Amino acid sequence: MEFDDGISRMKKGTSKTTLALVVVVTCVVVTAITVPLTYFLHPDKTSPGSSDSQKGDCPTVAPTSGPSQPPVMVEDHERVNCFPGWDDYSEEECLKRGCIYSEPAMDKDAPICYFPSDYGGYRMVGKEEVTLSGLRVTLDRIASTPSLFGGDIERLLLDVEFHSEYRLRIKFYDPANSRFEVPLAIPRLSGTKPENTKYHVTFTQNPFTLKVTRKDTGTVLWDTSLGPLIFSDQFLQITTKLPSSNIYGFGENEHPSFRHDIKWKSWGMFSRDQPPGGDGNLYGVHPFYMNLEEDHNAHGVFLLNSNAMDVALQPAPALTYHTTGGILDLYIFLGPTPENVVQQYTEAIGRPVMPPYWSLGFQLCRYGYNSLDRVKEVVAGMRQYDIPLDIQYGDIDYMERQMDFTVSADRYDGLGEFVDELKNNGTHYIIILDPAIPANETAGSYPPYDRGVIDDVFIKTEDGQSILFGKVWPDLPDIFVNTSKEWEYQVANYRAHAAFPDYMKKSTKDWWAKLIDEFHDEVAFDGIWIDMNEPASFVEGSTSGCSDNKYDNAPFHPRIYGARLADKTACMNAVQHDTELTLTQHYNMHSLFGWSQSHPTLVANEAATGKRGIVISRSTYPGSGKYVGHWLGDNTSIWPHMHKSIIGMMEFNLFGVPYIGADICGFFENTTIDLCRRWMQLGAFYPFSRNHNGLGFEPQDPAAFGADFAKDSRDVLMIRYTLLPYLYTLFYEANTMGSTVVRPLMHEFTSDSATWSIDTQFLWGPALLISPALEQDQVVVDVYVPEGPWYVFQTGEQVDRTVEKTKVKIPTPMDQINLHVRGGYILPTQQPANSTVFSRVLPFGLIVALDGDQSARGRLYWDDGESIDPLGTGDYNLVDYLAANRVLQSTIIHPLPTLMADLVLDDITIHGVKGQVSKVMYQNMDLEGDKWIIDNDKMIVTISNLNHPMDENFLITLED
Repeated sequence: MEFDDGISRMKKGTSKTTLALVVVVTCVVVTAITVPLTYFLHPDKTSPGSSDSQKGDCPTVAPTSGPSQPPVMVEDHERVNCFPGWDDYSEEECLKRGCIYSEPAMDKDAPICYFPSDYGGYRMVGKEEVTLSGLRVTLDRIASTPSLFGGDIERLLLDVEFHSEYRLRIKFYDPANSRFEVPLAIPRLSGTKPENTKYHVTFTQNPFTLKVTRKDTGTVLWDTSLGPLIFSDQFLQITTKLPSSNIYGFGENEHPSFRHDIKWKSWGMFSRDQPPGGDGNLYGVHPFYMNLEEDHNAHGVFLLNSNAMDVALQPAPALTYHTTGGILDLYIFLGPTPENVVQQYTEAIGRPVMPPYWSLGFQLCRYGYNSLDRVKEVVAGMRQYDIPLDIQYGDIDYMERQMDFTVSADRYDGLGEFVDELKNNGTHYIIILDPAIPANETAGSYPPYDRGVIDDVFIKTEDGQSILFGKVWPDLPDIFVNTSKEWEYQVANYRAHAAFPDYMKKSTKDWWAKLIDEFHDEVAFDGIWIDMNEPASFVEGSTSGCSDNKYDNAPFHPRIYGARLADKTACMNAVQHDTELTLTQHYNMHSLFGWSQSHPTLVANEAATGKRGIVISRSTYPGSGKYVGHWLGDNTSIWPHMHKSIIGMMEFNLFGVPYIGADICGFFENTTIDLCRRWMQLGAFYPFSRNHNGLGFEPQDPAAFGADFAKDSRDVLMIRYTLLPYLYTLFYEANTMGSTVVRPLMHEFTSDSATWSIDTQFLWGPALLISPALEQDQVVVDVYVPEGPWYVFQTGEQVDRTVEKTKVKIPTPMDQINLHVRGGYILPTQQPANSTVFSRVLPFGLIVALDGDQSARGRLYWDDGESIDPLGTGDYNLVDYLAANRVLQSTIIHPLPTLMADLVLDDITIHGVKGQVSKVMYQNMDLEGDKWIIDNDKMIVTISNLNHPMDENFLITLED
């Protein structure tokens, strides 16, 4: 009766307040016996922030009692939203939650409904208990605290674990009932508590709050006193004050700036097949942030939780996590430098993978070559202009009807032989594989599905017995897809049912590895690109929809795309494994799907090829970088996406995924010659450097625009190839120490506040500054010059030191990019070629950039470029270089003479040399005059044709 009456009042257009009250009362009365109002009031799709994103869900369970005292008012900037994820609610609904309803005094963007400062939450029971690993606190829910979404956990345990002097863990969980925990192993660094920690942990009892303080400065890094702790079955919330507004990280999203805007901005995290182009959640999930404190110290915080969530930033400064399940499992890393923070974070989640050397070369791909003949034409064009090409890709059009482990017999006949020919000419080949396995083939005709059924590898429906089917790329047999049809019609009528592997099971890993190995016998690929692994589906939930259940109709919906969590993916109540033996719902595992696929794919690739390969994954999670690289998704051929690619690169280096890049020249839409020229310049300095565009758009490979464009592309790629030994050494340091490869200026010049917001320039490691042109018709670039000295890469000239710590307008013609080498560093180089297969045998060089004290340091890591574990086997060479007091010398730290046999060091340029040089000594002997020259105006000493064996140390002295 109330339900009918509510609908009739809705039709009459009653006020928002009345309608909202009806919805609340109706939900409490009838949700147990009917379909939730979500189905009536939600649109099919909604973007983050839409007022439709929560209408109709049951917003609250009415409290049994409210606060005993009048609520305490809160200043605008410290208001914590009492209706997260909602844009449409009434004053009565707000008051029911025990919150304050009032317009902001000054900040119009501050929430109208917010928690009072004495709201409650939980209280401590007794005193904290000292444990072997730290402290334990028992917490009881304060009885007068209203319930937001029901299912509140009455008693919690808090474990504070002291993992090291610079890392601690804060874990809130339900001691009475097992709840989902992310199966990412983060080992303690020792079995006992560290004696001297850099942090101090304190509590208040009622209401409970927690503080983490940096001992040496007194800075409070984590402080939960601003908002209430909420821990219910499907809604968890925790708020912390921030020591400063300099916050970086969280993802994967298309952030407009590297340093976050904290003016009431929320970012959702839930893996989704979503191209960049808005402010919602994209392919991966990374609930990690770094905060730079006002005194230039830095710390990081990681929430180990994989459920759908968002994080709300506010100008207090503060942030609030909201998540739909699991536990609150937080790790805090104390740095104190930004690089230390990333190193400590990757120490916990796993150091980045060491890519093969060839994967640092230039790569070419498109969706829609549509025939092997066209691929051959593109490769021939690259060779015609002598443009470097280390990797050619096969996108899904190489397959028969987009089905994994097949080759189109008519369009790609002879692919295997072509790949063999490519490799003989120095080019590797990478295939794409999607996780969705077609299920409509005749029994016995498609082994991947038939074997998968026998081996029980697929995600199941809620009954745990039936395979869950979605629809992705594979077409139905014997049907030609007319691409002019409407997309929804294609999906409904032409797409095959597809099953999703459960990669946490051993049987699935074995099945996947066998298929990859067998396909390698047909096409001898070198690496694998795993796409659509959010997992993506073209139907919501499944081909038969989703049942009415608490997972697909969760009471809280974060600020993410889609009206329901199953939008563009599987039903949330689908059954899969979180470990080999433990079942859980897709609700918990969804954002882990790409992560769970990554390691089995890398292992299978290595087993099939017998060599180190590379896996590129679209969906990532903390720890993915241990196995895979990533590209920034299906971007668009527009100028702003160049800038945003720099932000994305810097963020993924924070996340421990340094093998990162964007689709050069853009994926969607037709590029322009000027845009593509500038993007090729920028993309030459992506760690993962790939030109890739989409189906139906104009070709944009470097040979497609003619000879002038080809020359410009070749020139900038030759700079990249010259610097590959330096880049490879940076990856060695990332793999062994967790350092970043692409580095924000802020990481190296932390005390310079001007660098804290710079995201149009970036560094390779500590020493190479890249400042691209990012705007249409731009021929002058404002380059911020940090403290130096700095040297122009192309000329060796020193930048005027009077302009350091200022912006300089640098003329940047259309065929140039601004590159500067930092004084105090030595960069190893190598003569370039059109493939790393050929460049690796050419002579090495050194760029020696002296600092103000006439000193510099550098390092070269070198292995065979493709062995699976050279660091484990010791099959590598490591050389340190040092310049000081007019002496330059090398010291081989880890020798492997057989690796360096026949390799020589030929060319050395020393920049910033002060004083006269009348003689150069090499190995304590005069160096012939025709092998060195000095340019006194530019203060550069150039040594050529040294022919020094790379397996021997050298000593070079500059004498007056």
